[in-house]
Amino acid sequence: MESVHIKIHGIVQGVGFRPFVHRLVREHGLAGSIRNTSSGVELELEGERAALEAFVRSLPERAPRLALIEQIETEYGLPPRGLTGFQILRSHAEEKRNTLVSPDIGICADCRRELLDPTDRRWRYPFINCTNCGPRFTIIRDLPYDRALTSMGRFPMCPDCEREYHDIENRRYHAQPDACPVCGPRVFFLDGEGREVPGDPIETARAWLKAGKILAVKGLGGVHLACLADRSELVRELRRRKERDEKPFALMCRDVQAAEKLCFVSGKERELLESFHKPIVLLRRRDRSPSPLTENGWLGVMLPYTPLHVLLFGEDLEALVMTSANLSDTPIVYRNEEALERLRGIADGFLLHDRDIQTRCDDSLCWERAGKEYFVRRSRGYVPFPVRVPGSRGGILACGAEQKASFCLSRGEYLFPSQHIGDLKNAETLEHYEQQIAHFERLFDTKPELLVCDRHPDYLSTAYALQRGEKEGIPVLQVQHHHAHMASCMADNGLSGPVIGLIWDGVGYGEDGSAWGGECLIGDYRSFRRFGSLRSIPLIGGDRAVKEISRVGFALLRDAGCDTRGVENAPFFEAMLQRGLNCPPSSGMGRLFDGAAAILGIREAVSYEGQGAVLLEAAAEADEAGVYPVSLSGSPLRFDWRDTVRAMVRERDAGVSTGCIAARFMNTLIEMAVETALAASRESGIRDVVLSGGSFQNQYLLNRLPAALERAGLRPRTHQRVSCNDEGLSLGQVMIAEATRRED
Repeated sequence: MESVHIKIHGIVQGVGFRPFVHRLVREHGLAGSIRNTSSGVELELEGERAALEAFVRSLPERAPRLALIEQIETEYGLPPRGLTGFQILRSHAEEKRNTLVSPDIGICADCRRELLDPTDRRWRYPFINCTNCGPRFTIIRDLPYDRALTSMGRFPMCPDCEREYHDIENRRYHAQPDACPVCGPRVFFLDGEGREVPGDPIETARAWLKAGKILAVKGLGGVHLACLADRSELVRELRRRKERDEKPFALMCRDVQAAEKLCFVSGKERELLESFHKPIVLLRRRDRSPSPLTENGWLGVMLPYTPLHVLLFGEDLEALVMTSANLSDTPIVYRNEEALERLRGIADGFLLHDRDIQTRCDDSLCWERAGKEYFVRRSRGYVPFPVRVPGSRGGILACGAEQKASFCLSRGEYLFPSQHIGDLKNAETLEHYEQQIAHFERLFDTKPELLVCDRHPDYLSTAYALQRGEKEGIPVLQVQHHHAHMASCMADNGLSGPVIGLIWDGVGYGEDGSAWGGECLIGDYRSFRRFGSLRSIPLIGGDRAVKEISRVGFALLRDAGCDTRGVENAPFFEAMLQRGLNCPPSSGMGRLFDGAAAILGIREAVSYEGQGAVLLEAAAEADEAGVYPVSLSGSPLRFDWRDTVRAMVRERDAGVSTGCIAARFMNTLIEMAVETALAASRESGIRDVVLSGGSFQNQYLLNRLPAALERAGLRPRTHQRVSCNDEGLSLGQVMIAEATRRED
């Protein structure tokens, strides 16, 4: 007989890990104890050496599905102390925390069954949960993960819940958010003036929804605005009230069958919808006619992920608009008093509850690609799960960019990308950003030794890093935007480099002070060089051209020698160009898409970033063979889009369909990308090609370019764990900073 001391690091708290260990201990005939620590869990076991080793081998093989074991430390050969049975000891707070935190988990099948069972004591209780599901990240104030350090600390358990909580054979053993109607949070319904409406709050909400009302509904990470999805006039009214003119709305469907009435759902997409992450999944619409829900061929659909949502749908509602409750460019509303104040006049009624949300967290949004998530937004259900990078020293805070802002905090080998923050354009979003940085630093017990940010001088994230660095005496590293994109995709794929990077987005501050965005880079984490780019496009009026895309269309037509007389305000634009008045050059791929959309008459102005590209993709008709001339020359190797523009105009004037021209335009970009990457490969000998930047949210490109690169003998790599857009960029900033620090 001997004793072993075991430390287990990873997501091992709040996921049923201790009951699992208890069963495993009995199975192997051992005795001992377990306790939560700030580093994970710690065990002391006694038994024969063979049984102890078999137990340790079984841990990663049979762990609960929500658990993630990252590291097991064992110290064998300790003298036995005559332990008997198995004990759960009080949690132990260590000086340095190394534990991981579970994301919020969608309602499990067992809890859903109990929720709808009239004989169960939690029948229709909207906060039912267990160790396999429920809130985690959004209710945690601090670690270790014990009830007192969560939003549930103010709800003492009743005797029945207390018995379950201490019964190691029970599914709710040490489930910190466990509660019932006797002792737990309550839901209530308020009218538009904030007065509580008597009666069953959820049935009242259902009745109001059926009557055509717009409701504010508090969920896990914030408040949604909800209304019937099949009432066009309601959806338009919600748009008017929310000041969201055209950007697509997300839907929540009662089940997959309801989603299939609206969209095509593959087997893999179904798995993703029903997974415990419960993200919004972008699905192909069945009906391609104009819809107030979306202006393209995709619908963002999620399934109910809380018991409250399940009850809200009941048996008769099939699809609700379920969009974040916020006004344009502000963070999601998440507090009751804030909802009543800020959503007055937007929501007709409020379905709220008294369980506080500690951390706001928007819904995650993704496509299914190769059986995995391809993120547009990585947030609820995934954050704060880390990306592990062996060899990383940690102590770095990467501050991200401005649009789709995020940050990434590194602690040892774990890199923690934050949830979706929003665009850093106002004081409210900046305050949310700073609060979340402070929360992550507290939660993961890490203070940065190095700050890293974008080189753009006007980003609020850059200002935050520089000001904090000066105030706290922390060195600051500024990183080029597209280098960070490239490094992000490298880290996402476990590459150390060197690689070729096709980095396509709207804008990033270039090393020459101009706006870059259609780049081919060669490099690794330490350095890069600009191998290829686009012929620059003058942005008439600077930032105004991002919204008034007819300005970009005019610039393309004029530079290509095409007739510009049909463009409104053409003389004014011409005068600005001739005088060089506020017409900064840009090589942004997003701007090239905008100009193409304007030339084809798809739009002259847009209401949100990337809308021109979205609508051009939506207009495209599959035309695999059609391609326009590709002209590449110079150093860096520049794509001269003028031949492409001239060909587009000829076909437009000849009556070729807009959809056909749009497809051929994108086919041309694919051809250009392959030729550029091949030239880079011939010069460098590199075959790995990473694809990053917001333009790779375009599914037409994403479904064709990797295959074309493979046919050319290259190895394409796309994002898997973080977004290709600027939200994922902070991961790359950490990797560049780590490599730079290692060199120093």
